[in-house]
Amino acid sequence: MSGGASAAAPSADPPVRIGIDFGGTKIEGIVLTPDGVELARERIATPRGDYVRCLQAVAALVGRIEHPFANAGSASIGVGIPGTPSPRSGLIKNANSTWLNGRPMAADLSALLGRPVRLANDANCLAISEATDGAGADARTVFAVILGTGVGAGIAVDRQVVTGRTGLVCEWGHMPLPWMTADEHPGPPCYCGRRGCVETWCSGPGVAADHARAGGGELTLKAISESAVAGDAACQATLARLYDRLARGLGTIVSLIDPDVIVLGGGVSNLPGLPEILAERLAAQVFGGEADTPIRRARHGDSSGVRGAAWLWPASNA
Repeated sequence: MSGGASAAAPSADPPVRIGIDFGGTKIEGIVLTPDGVELARERIATPRGDYVRCLQAVAALVGRIEHPFANAGSASIGVGIPGTPSPRSGLIKNANSTWLNGRPMAADLSALLGRPVRLANDANCLAISEATDGAGADARTVFAVILGTGVGAGIAVDRQVVTGRTGLVCEWGHMPLPWMTADEHPGPPCYCGRRGCVETWCSGPGVAADHARAGGGELTLKAISESAVAGDAACQATLARLYDRLARGLGTIVSLIDPDVIVLGGGVSNLPGLPEILAERLAAQVFGGEADTPIRRARHGDSSGVRGAAWLWPASNA
C-alpha cells in the first residue's frame, strides 16, 4: 500500500531497503540488502502522543541508518504501524497508538523524506517477513498471528500482503471467540467497544485476566507459565483454557482460508510447546475434522515486524 507522494519512486533494485517498526513505546529501524542481509539496526523511544515529533523521529532515524549504505534518498522505505492505512482516504484507523488515527501518515512521511513510503499493519509485516525468508518461506499462503499485548493477524500470498478493499483483512483479534461456552459468554469487554474478542482471551494481558477471574490471583503470563511447569494446577488450567481458545480461533481460520502454514509471533507464542499443542488440537475445530496445517513459531522472532516493513517494497519497487 503506497502513500501519496509527489517525489519520484526509488530506482529499481536499490542498494538497500529500510524497514521501520513503529510501536507505541519504541521505533525500530533496520537496513537490509536486497537479499535480506541485515546491515544496521537502531531502536529509539516513541515520542508518545505527539504526531509531529513521531514523524520527525522516524525521518531522523532513516537518515542515520541509511547514510552509510546508500545515496541520499535511494533506499526504499516501508513502515509497520499498530493500525491500518485506509485505502480510500490514506488516513490511519484502528491504531492503539491513538494519536496516529485520522492522520495521513504515509503522505506526511513521504513529504518529509522526499520519496514514497509504504505503510502496513504490523501483523501484515509479520506475515510478509515470514513468507519471504522465514517460517513460511516454503508456503504460498501464510497466516501470521501476533500474540502479545494485543492480538493481530495478517495474510501473505505469494510473498505479498493481502489487505482487502477496506484494509481490514485479518482483524482476527477483534473477531468474537468462536463457540463460547456458557461460562465464557458474553466475554470480557474490549477497547474496540465489543465483548469477547479473541484479543481479550488470548493476549498476554487477556490470559492474566482470565487467571485472576478463575481465582488464581494476579500473575503475569510469564509467572503463570513458570508455575504451570512447576506443577501448579491453577496455572496449568489457565494454559489449558488458552490452548482450547486458540485452537477454536485458528480452526475458524483454517475453515475459512485453509492457509498452507500458520506462523505464531509475539510473547505468548513463546509458551513451551505451543505450536505442537495447537497442531494436535486443530483438526477437532475444523469443519470436517481434518486438518494437518503446520503451525510454526516465527523464524525471525521479534525482528519479523521490522524486516517485514522492509519487504513491503518488492525488488522492482513496482
